[in-house]
Amino acid sequence: MMHFFVIFLDILLFFASLEISYMRNLQIYRYVDTISRTGSIRKAADRLNITSSALNRRILSLEDELGFQIFERIGNGVRLNTAGELVVVMFRKQLAEAERLKSQLADLSGIRRGNVSIACNQALLTYFLPHQIHKYQSEFPNVTFNIMVKDGEQAMDSLRDYSADLALVFEFSSMKTADLQTICTVRQPIHAIMAKSHALSNRETLQFIDCQDYPLALPGNPQSLRDILELTANKTSTPLTPSLTSDDFTFLRNYVRLGEAISFELPIGLPSDSANFDLLNIPVELPDDLSGLLHLAQLRDRTLQVAAARFADQLSQTFFNKFDTN
Repeated sequence: MMHFFVIFLDILLFFASLEISYMRNLQIYRYVDTISRTGSIRKAADRLNITSSALNRRILSLEDELGFQIFERIGNGVRLNTAGELVVVMFRKQLAEAERLKSQLADLSGIRRGNVSIACNQALLTYFLPHQIHKYQSEFPNVTFNIMVKDGEQAMDSLRDYSADLALVFEFSSMKTADLQTICTVRQPIHAIMAKSHALSNRETLQFIDCQDYPLALPGNPQSLRDILELTANKTSTPLTPSLTSDDFTFLRNYVRLGEAISFELPIGLPSDSANFDLLNIPVELPDDLSGLLHLAQLRDRTLQVAAARFADQLSQTFFNKFDTN
């Protein structure tokens, strides 16, 4: 009996040592990830609640262990070099796996936990995504969210480097990349946004050329919405000369509210109850091959943690119920 007890104790000690080693690895992974995001050892140390000197020693020790320098020291900050970019992706992958494990364990206890990181187009920030997150957290209050405003290729890169679990990417064509998986695709026409007193307010739909007689307030580049407007202008031989550009949709709305200017948005960026919207929105007829598509995507072959997977299911169901899905 004593012999079996000793064996059992040895097994417990072995797994305990593995857990300690695993937690230490996760710690250095978080250190490198945080430094890469902040671009500063001092700022990362403040965020990690560690002294700058101690954090710097840990990084130097890691670089010595790897046999490669992973950070370049520049001015008052640091940045990843080529080796560091490879290292940080692997570290983020391990951190994501750790979060997935914790999420699964929490689900076993009946308490859903986890952090869902989303890279998305700015159009989703005003109405759609806040309502979806509120709905989800009403049922699972222990799940936290991190929202990053990124468009097109930037959003897809966030999936590739494990900065984001999910991406909502607006494009004018199907998204076909070998390393990404489209969960759901939603067709999104473009709507002209204008004051309710505008001269075009009585129209049910608009041709793009109808807007050219008025000042245009357009999203800046890079924006997929702007890309579609540019392509439409080229295809219809219609000049696209904005009187104002901005990356902030709230600013564009406030601008068109004051006069005869016209801006453009996606239906998903508009309130579901138009009575609560103090601007007018009218669909714009576009060439068929320039129809806008909103893709909900993840990294292919990545198993999402439970919280992110369930939120993706909620978004897919909402898209199916409210929009034209492909």
